[in-house]
Amino acid sequence: MKSTFYITLLLLVSSFDQIENSGNASYKAYDVGEWFEFRMHYENFIDAGKAELSVKEATFNGKKVYHTKGYGYTTGLTKFFFKVEDDYQSFIDKETGRPYKYIRKINEGGYTKDQEGIFDQNKQTVLVKDFKNKTETTYSVTENAQDILSAFYYLRNHPDIEILNTNDYLEIDMFFDGEIFKFKLKYLGKEDLKTKFGVVPSLKFRPYVQSGRVFKEKESVTVWISADKNKLPIKFKADLAVGSLNADLERFRGLKNPLMIKAKK
Repeated sequence: MKSTFYITLLLLVSSFDQIENSGNASYKAYDVGEWFEFRMHYENFIDAGKAELSVKEATFNGKKVYHTKGYGYTTGLTKFFFKVEDDYQSFIDKETGRPYKYIRKINEGGYTKDQEGIFDQNKQTVLVKDFKNKTETTYSVTENAQDILSAFYYLRNHPDIEILNTNDYLEIDMFFDGEIFKFKLKYLGKEDLKTKFGVVPSLKFRPYVQSGRVFKEKESVTVWISADKNKLPIKFKADLAVGSLNADLERFRGLKNPLMIKAKK
């Protein structure tokens, strides 16, 4: 079983892709203090896990930066069959949205990693320190490379997603596990989504992974994000060989902008 939180992050990142350089530098979809939580469950409502994402402030090399954190873990019966505890962190420049450093500490059913990566955006490299295996490796990356968590926040700050036409395709590069991953994303249009908070106007997407390493090329995954300035993930659904895995926004606080709700529940 693949980590439910790992899958969630991949889907969230791929749901916020934009046309390159189309963003407004003054636009802010998030800020210090934002926090939200997802409940992951199977279609029979059996809990699979929780995922929390938060934004705090930190200092990196004497500069104030965003310290973002994604924490995911299995709950209920799932944790007895496959225990997961994943900690992803990224330290991000407040102006450019580029990452300075990422941390990845995971335990997925006994499979563990303990790594950090230091970005040199000028040289287009990432120095990955593997504390478990006591190694250091430098990788070449593409221009403006993002890690899996920083990419999610970087892409939220590009407000022009509304100009997409239904069935348009976009792509994104992301550094993960020593490789640059290419995601292909299809925009499916707008939809009013019923949630526990009420009816939320949403933008609907279908992400694909070209490499096939994480997902199959034609795997049926759907993602909904709020059609407001937050570009907040609201829901995702992944159709599996047997049944489906869902993630629903459960709680939130500290949003930069009001969440648009069409009708209260």
